[in-house]
Amino acid sequence: MALLHHSDQGSQYTSEHFQKLLDEQGITCSMSRAGEVWDNSAMESFFSSLKTERTARKVYRTRGQARSDVFDYIECFYNPTRRHSTLGYLSPVQFEKAQEA
Repeated sequence: MALLHHSDQGSQYTSEHFQKLLDEQGITCSMSRAGEVWDNSAMESFFSSLKTERTARKVYRTRGQARSDVFDYIECFYNPTRRHSTLGYLSPVQFEKAQEA
């Protein structure tokens, strides 16, 4: 599975040292364009929802527990159930089905 690290153009992310670490681990680097705050707004919104609605007050004993809980949030709540104003108050699954019809 390929990994992608997305960030803004902060100096810690653009440094030669950090870029070399990503490359050594086989991680692809992706960066927003300078001054373009909307480049990654959809993912920023998703991660804000994930943290606020699911992980903010939880302590995971293992990485497996964290993965399982995040998977459950995405596949059992966020995609099939959570309504989004930008999708006409449909869930992502409902929106996709409506687009296919």
